Amino acid sequence: MTRSPCLIHRIQPDDTALMAGLMDVFGEAFEDRETYGAHRPDEAYWRSLLGGDSFIALAALDGDRVVGGLAAYELKKFEQRRSEIYIYDLAVAETHRRRGIASALIEALKKIGRERGAWVIFVQADHGDDPAIALYTGLGAREDVLHFDIEV
Repeated sequence: MTRSPCLIHRIQPDDTALMAGLMDVFGEAFEDRETYGAHRPDEAYWRSLLGGDSFIALAALDGDRVVGGLAAYELKKFEQRRSEIYIYDLAVAETHRRRGIASALIEALKKIGRERGAWVIFVQADHGDDPAIALYTGLGAREDVLHFDIEV
């Protein structure tokens, strides 16, 4: 595997252009440009989200171009004084895959988790998404669970 010279950058409240680039990568990688592009929040919303203490966004940069990234949430637990970090989305542009970028993003998130005193990072993968399953299998223990979407 060739290592990428990409820089992993934590997206800050004033980095709304990077957030837009991350959304472009997600839309392309997940083949869902509608969700990630049609109704984007305004910059004030992104600044508020990025400035809060529960949302974490990381971008992998090749020069000034976003080529990968992740969005995660810190979930503060009620039963013990600890938190868990949930990777909500993680993607790398097709042109930059197999270069260790996803692993570098997770390593950067692990550092943030340690700084925050998080207990664990967790993520889900869809059946048939073999590259994601292989990545996550190499990084942690697998739990087979069922996921349910409950409409509001």
